[in-house]
Amino acid sequence: MIRDIEVQLDNWKNSTDRKPLLVQGARQVGKTYTLKKFGETRYEETAYFNFEEDPALGEVFEGRQAPERILQLLSAYIGRLIRPGSTLLIFDEIQESNRALNSLKYFCEEAPDFHLVAAGSLLGVQLSRPGSFPVGKVKFLSLAPMSLMEFFRACGEGQIRQLIETWQQLEPVPSALHDRLVELLKYYYLTGGMPEVVAKFVDQRDLKACRELQKEILLAYELDFAKHAPNSDIPKILDIWKSLPGQLARENKKFVYSSVRPSARAREYGDALNWLEGAGLIIRCRHVSAPRLPLSSYRSEEAFKVYLLDVGLLAALSDLEPGVVVKGSELFTEFRGALAENYVAQQLVSRGIQPSYWTSTGNAEVDFICQSSGKVVPLEVKAGINPRSKSLRVYQEKYSPPVLARTTLLNFRKDGGICNFPLYAISRFPELALKQAASMV
Repeated sequence: MIRDIEVQLDNWKNSTDRKPLLVQGARQVGKTYTLKKFGETRYEETAYFNFEEDPALGEVFEGRQAPERILQLLSAYIGRLIRPGSTLLIFDEIQESNRALNSLKYFCEEAPDFHLVAAGSLLGVQLSRPGSFPVGKVKFLSLAPMSLMEFFRACGEGQIRQLIETWQQLEPVPSALHDRLVELLKYYYLTGGMPEVVAKFVDQRDLKACRELQKEILLAYELDFAKHAPNSDIPKILDIWKSLPGQLARENKKFVYSSVRPSARAREYGDALNWLEGAGLIIRCRHVSAPRLPLSSYRSEEAFKVYLLDVGLLAALSDLEPGVVVKGSELFTEFRGALAENYVAQQLVSRGIQPSYWTSTGNAEVDFICQSSGKVVPLEVKAGINPRSKSLRVYQEKYSPPVLARTTLLNFRKDGGICNFPLYAISRFPELALKQAASMV
């Protein structure tokens, strides 16, 4: 599997001010595979250490944290020399050793010639603890499930990906190509972007086998709850996790604690939600009181929507039958468009965009509000081909934004003042929308 993060890894390797690299991401999104492949293809050799599989490794970091001493011990441990520049040093599941995590500071200051990358599936949980990390001494990268564009390439559709990524106008693509892209999007809704599932689909084209893998991944996550979460939070984490399909199936997708349990309250379930977010298993989309810069200043801590990290896992958690892929556009409107919204949230996050949402005092709601290039751009999600956008019109009257955007199953088009992006081309949002706005000035 070729991952887009490989470009960033190459940039890190060739950087003149390289720091230790810390790669975050949920379990099974492909961190280990990608880093090992990076070592095999870009370095003479790789020295790989997994702190979860081999807890005794933590003893190497007890006592004095001098990199020279640590490297000497690790070289003895694997029976070969770890060399600066030619060996890629990988610390996997580093959150299992707080001392190893802290040692990154000393590698940055005292051993900058050594190429060190650390990764962990629960780093977000670990780093939320006071005093657990040397600030300013590492570079961060995040690895999400495979995006739709990565899925296209994995399926041998690299030319389609290139065409979408270089499309410069809000003009329709040929109808035959549009239909082909909608078909591929259907499969992505069901497979999602977990690399092992995508590999199974590419190899066998068997959605049932993909679903079995997804169920195994979901079970592994639930076992992680029991293994890694605080004991008092485990039942609450499970309650939230099981409630997510129902939360997203409602017309108003705002997270409601009483949908977890009738008596549930924010103060009781807040830590459980934070744990899921820290583990990278959910995407929290917060309400903004006003679409102004910076959006972070207007986000609410009390009102938010919660999506799963991967649309395919949402389909599996919801027990959506894979056979729905043959039923026209029915798949796109399942659960009141929950899959569509989750898909869009996932694609935005994979590109480093943190989405928010906005509501009026009436019934209007804009599904996503995004900050990009010093602009705030609204995006409405329609699961099918319904182009009506009442909420966007309310938003326009109130804030007079530079551009309005909507994503549907329709082709690229301009609908009055609204830029329509087909769901399969949401990776071009908000770039093309902002380009359209600039051309109208």
